[in-house]
Amino acid sequence: MNYLFAPWRMAYIANNLKPDGCIFCEFPKSDKDDDHFILHRGNYSFIILNTFPYNSGDLMVAPYRHTGLYDDLTNEEILEINLLGSRCVKMMRTLMHPEGFNMGINMGKVAGAGYADHVHLHIVPRWNGDTNFMPVISDTRVVPEALSETFAKFKQYWNNHDS
Repeated sequence: MNYLFAPWRMAYIANNLKPDGCIFCEFPKSDKDDDHFILHRGNYSFIILNTFPYNSGDLMVAPYRHTGLYDDLTNEEILEINLLGSRCVKMMRTLMHPEGFNMGINMGKVAGAGYADHVHLHIVPRWNGDTNFMPVISDTRVVPEALSETFAKFKQYWNNHDS
């Protein structure tokens, strides 16, 4: 039998999983970017590492302005969110060598949005064989790298590459 150790997951399991309030509003107000895994702050939006990731490297780009509707975004917000998303893909290709990506916006609770009142773009790197029986059989997702390690790699890359 093979054993998979992921001790950092206990913090996720032991807590209430989701903080109170809107993380996309509250986290950028603080000066704790590293604690909240905020990778970059733009003029209209910011990049944050998903702390409940589908896969290693799962990032989100969100506007500072609180809105749950993509069609409510300004042209400046749409442009910056998508430009930052493109930069994230380039960074992940360089650092993680994924074989593909899932990129999308879940708008509304029924569409799977964890924070339905604050629209955000998901960027998820994918590899052949990155899914397994764990989510189906035990309602558990395995993320093979600690969030802090992924964030440190991303932060170093981001700080050394202007565009």
